Amino acid sequence: MLVEPGFFRTELLSNESTTYAQPTVEGYAERTKETVTAWKSMDGKQGGDPTKLAAALVTLVALKDPPVRFAAGADAVKAFESKAHTLLAQAQAHRELSESLARDDV
Repeated sequence: MLVEPGFFRTELLSNESTTYAQPTVEGYAERTKETVTAWKSMDGKQGGDPTKLAAALVTLVALKDPPVRFAAGADAVKAFESKAHTLLAQAQAHRELSESLARDDV
């Protein structure tokens, strides 16, 4: 089971726990700075409860047929849904061209 967690209120985002590398790739530097600023501002304010996550994982691994992938937290569910909508739109954008690529002799 692949667990994709959202943000849980742990020490992960604290200055004592996380060190961020200096942005070195010019094309990504601004985005990296924005992400680091956003994550630092969330320290101590994450919405997920790690105790509830642990209980949920115990429940899931006890299932006869656990999920292959688990979105852990409301923010993770939103990220899954956003990605799914994006992928679906991309698949449909050029569907006719994509589906026309089979060999003619098949």
